[in-house]
Amino acid sequence: MADAQEVMMVVARLLLWLVATVYFFLESLVLCLVPRSYRRKDIKGNIVLVTGGGSGIGRLMCLKLAAKGAVVVTWDVSEAGNGETVQQVQAAGGQCHAYTVDLCDRQAVYAAATRLKQEVGNVDILVNNAGVVTGKSLMNSPDDSIQRTFDVNVLAHFWTTKAFMGHMLARNKGHIVNIASMAGKIVCTGLVDYCSSKHAAVGFHEALQTELKMMGKYGVKTTCVCPGIISTGMFQGAGSKFFPTLKPDWVAEEVVDAILMNTSTLYLPNYMWLMPLQIMLFPQKSMDMLGNILEMQDFMKNFVGRSKTN
Repeated sequence: MADAQEVMMVVARLLLWLVATVYFFLESLVLCLVPRSYRRKDIKGNIVLVTGGGSGIGRLMCLKLAAKGAVVVTWDVSEAGNGETVQQVQAAGGQCHAYTVDLCDRQAVYAAATRLKQEVGNVDILVNNAGVVTGKSLMNSPDDSIQRTFDVNVLAHFWTTKAFMGHMLARNKGHIVNIASMAGKIVCTGLVDYCSSKHAAVGFHEALQTELKMMGKYGVKTTCVCPGIISTGMFQGAGSKFFPTLKPDWVAEEVVDAILMNTSTLYLPNYMWLMPLQIMLFPQKSMDMLGNILEMQDFMKNFVGRSKTN
């Protein structure tokens, strides 16, 4: 049993924590009032790797990051998609390199990482963006599709981070970005494998963030992005009349800004942070009822997904 001195020490630390918490709230409030232009860091000359950069949000981020002066590298399983991204970035006056990589293959990831370091240099900012969706109920999801969902949506984060974080740790400088989803915070039917993988991606970010702080590597930043549904084609047909479908260009712009401002977690739209808060505050039956009112059971009812020509 703790003695009186130890108890007093704990009480003193808790009081200090309360005072610090008030300060941190005020700090957050002040930062919200500071214009973004004063908070953005300079990434000119930084090497930025974007997985899944051959299409959609990945391509848009490549264009926007290159416009900020970064040397962009795109990894994608589609050679044609990669080529189109390089062409667009270069046409806009930016620098871009492409590697065709199957993120499901751990050894291929490590081999591509070695090539990238030799041919371009060490990665300063890693954006784990690539993602896939099956869009079927659990019993109708093929085993191979479930495996691929986890390989791309979360396990690839481990391989890419292990491949590039060593250089960041040595310099105590760098940035690791994980594009997760609101499906990593809340759930809906028809997305058991996807929601599970995105919950894992959020957990990866939070655990990695904590580990970096425990190591004293405060210079290595982490950002987790949790957007709602985006009109890129990946979730074609899915959606809800109660939640907006986000414009890809706006999402890419917000993600790049989050990187430049070292934002820890980005919810898109911003008010979506209320959703996980509700889950913590309200009974499960209450949340089930709310889900029915918002017709979340019909979210994937008309899902068709991205066509092979997109």
